[in-house]
Amino acid sequence: MGRISIGDMQPAVFDALLHFIYTDSLSTMVDLGRDDYTEIVRHLLVATDRYAMERLKIICEGILCTSIDAKTAVTTLALADQHRCDKLNDACIQFIASLSTTEMDDVIASQENVELKTTSPLVLVELLEKTNRLGKSKSLVHIASF
Repeated sequence: MGRISIGDMQPAVFDALLHFIYTDSLSTMVDLGRDDYTEIVRHLLVATDRYAMERLKIICEGILCTSIDAKTAVTTLALADQHRCDKLNDACIQFIASLSTTEMDDVIASQENVELKTTSPLVLVELLEKTNRLGKSKSLVHIASF
């Protein structure tokens, strides 16, 4: 019997994908810490987009919406844009718009922000436009410096 090698997916992500296919539920992954769990869900979101698994994609998107923090907001925004996750995109923008001046400065200075400017500048334009619509003038000044 032949083997199929899937080299572009972590074993834990593949396990979660198979678990969902066979049980229609997301594996609990109780042995993982919060950060590791969130990272697996990020990779699982990428796999669901690749394999057109919309229901699991929505589940992953919902989980990621609740785990946005100042450290991961920009990376998550880029992920949402890349995989067309409107709900996650909006959650990231609202989170970034709610940051204090000090937190916003940290986000602007982050390596993730530098990479986002290079790889996805239109995401920053969308962030500016949507933040403006939210009426977050204090954040708008900082976002303009992105």
